[in-house]
Amino acid sequence: MVRPGDIGEVTRVFVKPAARGRGGGRLLMKEMEHKSRELGLHALRLDTRTDLVEARSLNESLGYIEGEAHNTDPYANHWFRKELA
Repeated sequence: MVRPGDIGEVTRVFVKPAARGRGGGRLLMKEMEHKSRELGLHALRLDTRTDLVEARSLNESLGYIEGEAHNTDPYANHWFRKELA
């Protein structure tokens, strides 16, 4: 989803349980970043829940910075953003 200001919003990323821990989520996110740059987007943002520890860790390892809420999703507890160079 593209938001005003050329900001992409990642709303859902799923990796099947049998494939977790093998780098699939990282590959998906890297490809999303690549395609977002091709579209001319300047940043990506996303949110996640507190119990999704692995997702939060992945986001941080990819350079996403936790910050202020950008939506009112009742299931979101952590909001991240990454500037795309």
